[in-house]
Amino acid sequence: MELKNLMVHLDQDARTAVRLDMAVAIAKRHQARLVGLFGQRAKPQQVGVVATWPPEDYAQAAEASQAAFRKATSGLADAEWQDLNRGGDAALLALVTANARHADLMILGQHDGNPHGHVPPELAEEVIVNSGRPVLVVPFVGEYASGFKRPLIAWNDSREAAHALNDALPLIEGCQEAIVLSFDTRFDQAEASCQAVARHLACHGVSAQAEVLVVEDVGIMDMLLNRVADHGADLLVMGAHGQIGFPFVSRGSGTRHILRSMTVPVLMAN
Repeated sequence: MELKNLMVHLDQDARTAVRLDMAVAIAKRHQARLVGLFGQRAKPQQVGVVATWPPEDYAQAAEASQAAFRKATSGLADAEWQDLNRGGDAALLALVTANARHADLMILGQHDGNPHGHVPPELAEEVIVNSGRPVLVVPFVGEYASGFKRPLIAWNDSREAAHALNDALPLIEGCQEAIVLSFDTRFDQAEASCQAVARHLACHGVSAQAEVLVVEDVGIMDMLLNRVADHGADLLVMGAHGQIGFPFVSRGSGTRHILRSMTVPVLMAN
């Protein structure tokens, strides 16, 4: 899959600039269209007994977002800013998810844990699970390059992992080396599967090394994040929300743990 139509979520949060810069860099590299999708929580302005929409603070935030988007994308051939113009959580989640279906890749920010923030805490998970599109989530702290050189691919031979691997290919082409990592209780079977993934990546010009960790306990997602740090990985690729086959990890819990604790950008697909 080529990346020719990208979408990045924008809001009033200071971290918006970080993911916008990453989105612009990816769009330039792939000569892709970039859509900036502005949407955040807001309450209608009450004037007497009549509620008006949008409230003034939302309108000001949208105007500032559009100006920042135009400045950041001045070097792109095709860039468009859109305003969802909705304030309720349910409508915001539904609209961001629906819009993501019209893009090759959706770029979102990690939630910072504030339940009263600009977007619902479950935004990233909602889009990952229900949009049918790959989602690149950018951590709420740190600075990150968009030219990923050492991606780590969490592999468990599942449908979701296969989707994530395929969707990540345009982002990791030209990388220095990929790491294909599997956790399992059966070393031989997992190693054979990881080696098959490495051969698949080689067909796309991506050099990869396979690694299997035999596990007998809980805490697999923390082990995964530790390996990200140990390898100096700059991108984590993984399937989301399936019956993922990692021992002791229930459906969805691994996805939520990574979304809370991620230390590098994460590409997830369902």
